Amino acid sequence: MTTQHPETAPDARTAANAHTTPHALTTPNGPITPPVDALIVVDVQSAFVTGAGAVPAAARLVDRTTDLIARARRDGALVVHLQNDGPPGAEDEPHTPGWELHHPVEPGPREVVIRKPYDDGFAETPLGGVLTDAGVRAVAVCGVMSEMCVQATARTALARGYRVVVPHDAHATQDVPAAPGISEVVPAATVSRVAAYALGSDAEVTVWASEVTFTVPALSSAG
Repeated sequence: MTTQHPETAPDARTAANAHTTPHALTTPNGPITPPVDALIVVDVQSAFVTGAGAVPAAARLVDRTTDLIARARRDGALVVHLQNDGPPGAEDEPHTPGWELHHPVEPGPREVVIRKPYDDGFAETPLGGVLTDAGVRAVAVCGVMSEMCVQATARTALARGYRVVVPHDAHATQDVPAAPGISEVVPAATVSRVAAYALGSDAEVTVWASEVTFTVPALSSAG
């Protein structure tokens, strides 16, 4: 995965996606998270969830993303699989085994694969147009890596006016190696928590994956 990407400014087409939906509704039985109409699955590729290069929480991540995808499909939400194109020699170099998506895709008007060259899934990709054309207003973002592609994509979604949910148990990353004189190893779970927290109070980052619910996008023409 690359760690740099060009800044992507909000465009006029997405301004209409701004909304005032509260982050959670409180009932006597506890908070209820309003549904989202799109699921963005970030870089759940073989290199990152299988084999020696898998993130430490790979099994949990795959369990959660499998469930999220299944429920999003069932309830008619838009499902977007982002697929990172790594540089030559990288574990996610295009058309190598590690580059392949881990989850089977069911292509159709409500499920698409978008390849990306940068951390930010919106940068030089059709993602913004796909969400706008479907009338999406709220997205759930899951996948890898928490502090890179997940955070970058979620941050741009916020800047474009989407309600953004990043379920805390559905994104993961690697440990940060020790750096002499700077710090010991930073555990992956800590990195993920800090990455999500850094998105600020506008993102919903303490929701469990099982609490995320889905609905059909407003302008979806799929039957």
